[in-house]
Amino acid sequence: MVSTPMSDSAGELLDQVLNPLLDDFQQSFERGLDLLDHCPDRVLDHAARDALRQRLLQARAELQAARALRAAAPAPMALDMATISPWHALVLEVWSLSAALRHAGQQP
Repeated sequence: MVSTPMSDSAGELLDQVLNPLLDDFQQSFERGLDLLDHCPDRVLDHAARDALRQRLLQARAELQAARALRAAAPAPMALDMATISPWHALVLEVWSLSAALRHAGQQP
C-alpha cells in the first residue's frame, strides 16, 4: 500500500480509477471460483483446481484487506503494483480457464 499526501481532486480521481478496478478483481475472483466448481478433470486436474482455488481465495482475502485499509486510511491510498500484479495474473488464469471450459464444450 502506498499513502502519500494528495489534493482532494487527486484523491477523487484515485478513487474513480481504483474502485472499479478493485470491483473487477472481486468479480473475476468470484467467477474463477464458480468456474472451478464446474470444471471437469479433463480440463484441469484435481490438484491444479485446488491450487488455483487456494490462490483465488488468498487473493480475495488480500483484496478485502486492501479495501478495509483504504477505507480506514485518513487520506486516499493507492495500492502498490507489487500487490496488484499477482491479481492481474490471476485474472488471466481465470480467463484461460473460461476459454478451456468453452473449448471442452462446458458452459462456463
